[in-house]
Amino acid sequence: MSLSLQILTPHSKFKTPYNLSLIMAVLQQHNNLVFTFGSKYSKSLFFFNSYNNSCLNYVTKPLASTSSSLFSSPFQSSRPLVRLTRVSTAPVEYVPPAPDFDFHKEIARLKALKLKLDNCPNLMDRIRVIDSDSRVNSFFCSHKYSFSRVLETLRLDNYEVFLLKCVVAAGQQHVFGDVCIQFDATRSSLKSALFALAEMIENWDVNDGTGRRGVNGYGLETEEYEALRSMLKIIADVERFYDCIGGIIGYQIMVLELLSQSTFERPCLSHNSNNSLKREITEIHPPSVLDLSQDLEYASQAAIWGIEGLPNMGEIYPLGGSADRLGLVDSNSGECLPAAMLPYCGRTLLEGLIRDLQGLRWFGRGRSKFKLFEQPLVPAVSAEDGQWLASRPFKPVCKPGGHGVIWKLAYNEGVFQWFHDHGRRGATVRQVSNVVAATDVTLLALAGIGLRQGKEQFMEHKICIGSNLLSLGEARTRIYFVLAMLTFMHYCYLVIIFCGHIQNFQKLGFASCKRNAAATEGINVLIEKKNLEGKWTYGISCIEYTEFDKFGMTDNPFSSYSLQDEFPANTNILYVDLPSAELVASSNDETSLPGMVLNVKKAITFVDQFGSKRSVRGGRLECTMQNLVDNFFNTCSSRCYDGVKDGLDTFIVYNERKKVTSSAKKKRTEGDKSLHQTPDGSLLDIIRNAYDILSHCEIKLPKIEGNEMYVDSGPPFLILLHPALGPLWEVTRQKFHQGSISRGSELQIEVAEFLWRDVQLDGSLIILAENVLGSTRIDENGETILQYGKRCGRCKLENVKILNDGIDWNARENLYWKHDVQRFEAVKVILHGNAEFEAVDVILQGNHVFEVPDGYKMNITTGDSDLAVALKPIENKLMESGSWFWNYKIMGNHVLLELVEL
Repeated sequence: MSLSLQILTPHSKFKTPYNLSLIMAVLQQHNNLVFTFGSKYSKSLFFFNSYNNSCLNYVTKPLASTSSSLFSSPFQSSRPLVRLTRVSTAPVEYVPPAPDFDFHKEIARLKALKLKLDNCPNLMDRIRVIDSDSRVNSFFCSHKYSFSRVLETLRLDNYEVFLLKCVVAAGQQHVFGDVCIQFDATRSSLKSALFALAEMIENWDVNDGTGRRGVNGYGLETEEYEALRSMLKIIADVERFYDCIGGIIGYQIMVLELLSQSTFERPCLSHNSNNSLKREITEIHPPSVLDLSQDLEYASQAAIWGIEGLPNMGEIYPLGGSADRLGLVDSNSGECLPAAMLPYCGRTLLEGLIRDLQGLRWFGRGRSKFKLFEQPLVPAVSAEDGQWLASRPFKPVCKPGGHGVIWKLAYNEGVFQWFHDHGRRGATVRQVSNVVAATDVTLLALAGIGLRQGKEQFMEHKICIGSNLLSLGEARTRIYFVLAMLTFMHYCYLVIIFCGHIQNFQKLGFASCKRNAAATEGINVLIEKKNLEGKWTYGISCIEYTEFDKFGMTDNPFSSYSLQDEFPANTNILYVDLPSAELVASSNDETSLPGMVLNVKKAITFVDQFGSKRSVRGGRLECTMQNLVDNFFNTCSSRCYDGVKDGLDTFIVYNERKKVTSSAKKKRTEGDKSLHQTPDGSLLDIIRNAYDILSHCEIKLPKIEGNEMYVDSGPPFLILLHPALGPLWEVTRQKFHQGSISRGSELQIEVAEFLWRDVQLDGSLIILAENVLGSTRIDENGETILQYGKRCGRCKLENVKILNDGIDWNARENLYWKHDVQRFEAVKVILHGNAEFEAVDVILQGNHVFEVPDGYKMNITTGDSDLAVALKPIENKLMESGSWFWNYKIMGNHVLLELVEL
């Protein structure tokens, strides 16, 4: 195919530092290009197909010579044409090196440089080493228009200059954009000519044609300078945070090593390996689990342990990365928002998480009990060659480095020491996108086992449950109240701690469930290894779904059997022993960054400097918090697989999937018949859980079917219950007794002190309390503190029939998972402050709003011809406690409620 290149100039008397005749000569040597000029002003570069004269508007890749390298990347393939609206110097960010790029040679070069830098005692020595790198020396010193002349105008300090030189040494100078375009000596003659022309066009000044503006013609515009300052912060964070692997240089080494792994040694999956004893043997087994769904008494006991341990427990919440799969973007900037900001069931995911904390009486603490931490963003790289992606000069595309950075981040910021100072030992971990993680006993049982279960307790329960609990060591300490929140741009970790005593034996535990077929989730496994010294190690671990093929676990599409079905799902719900986690996080090597992966199976989408949306297959270096467990293996002198279950430092609790995980991770696309991991699918699981709760209370409800029945319609009904009604289901069920809920009905209860006795609902009933759990007060530090159980809103419904037209199920704008629906009619009860509402022996038909002011009690009964509404002030002596309340008692392994009326 023959192409013509047309340059349109602003006027005929332009000045340029380039030798146009030389450029023309180079272009003419490549007879597939025809070069033309025009006089009309434009800053665009066009490529035309000469045989049909149609504009292509594409950036093309020059032909490359056959690689002489002994190694080729698995991602090495011809890059498809990328459509652009315009072409200027900026697209230099997207042009990869030649296809014969030698990964091994580049890795060796960077490792040699890293070794020299590691041996430097101070910054000046590190600068001397980086200056000796041939690539840095060539880029900064060898050309007439040296980049160092630009640096002279910027007044950067030595460390900032060192960071820029590290970027160049790592081969990523293209992120500087057109400032450095003329200094890349590795291009072919044709490519150099094309880039020179693009630079010439970009530098034309529309006012006088004198060239690039700036100090002495070599400075940066204000916008570019601000972008440079922003980039310096990003790369400084990378250099500091990844110091354990070599900073910027080490980050790029790790990226290239992961990209270069075109073949993987497949671990042996056989249970009877005959490998040589001098080779490390790895075998993968399905792990033993504590099945809470099969032993309900043990599940209740473990949950009681969790309740008793609440004053001693912390909670750590990764609040979500950028929600690109959810399509959640800022309307002004177009950038992806954190998943925690997704509107879900009438509130954001973050607000929903706070509701779960309220259900455990864990929220409402003072501002002084919070700490803020910022996670470094990391450069995204191309899947083809590991080059950093950039949207414009000095603007590398950056993403969070994965939730596994929390451990090193907590160590770097002194959080573990802060925990230690307060005697903190344990924490549970869950992700904000998992909307059912705190359902019923799962999270409490996980915490209870992690805190309470020791070797003696294991022996007591071994016979009755026929399963394993874990190995032990003993630590007793005094815990004091503290609350902390760790946040950063795309991830936020919430850590909460309280008062009490703790007895901690286990290092890490998982909450798991059955894995859905073809789900984008990993699995929990039991690893068995024989190392080079002949010793055997055992431990629970995780394999991410992106790594299945490396372990020979890829599903066979022609078989109904899946090897993955033998293993439980990894849900990223964890119990963690904090001193054990600190020990790992403090290690000055890659151990502190567990589970490092480079997932390049998905496209990275960003907006370039022209406002065009671009999509490039790539990824970023990530680490996974759950692979902290890989540091807690147990070692035996001889093989002991059959008995190892009794001695592991890690454990798994198992439950029904809808009680463990249902995530709102990705937006449902038009025509998609699968609701898995979408907000639509997770709402159905919330409704299924509500069905299970209420159907055991002699309340008749329509049966809810599989997801496939609701792909083209809404759910059969909507029920949203505040977690403070329990959170244990056996507690919630004691507040409901008899009645019915018709198909198409809606029930929303946002109050903890609630009684339902023989209520028939056909339509919409919404109960909203201002004080769901209690009122607030100002403490001695001037902070607002929630007083649980004081001045709560209260609602009683006894022998009540509710009839109204409810939700308009035919409204096209309904978004059920957002709880954004159109209604014809509803009964709504709004409780301000400590307001109380009671309805007894009454039919509520049609549209009603009952709004009760603070300090008052409203009674609804049947009058002579209509409803009788009585509004009376609450007695002063009952203002704090209310006229009635639920009294909670622990009896054996269960929680019993008693209704107390005053």
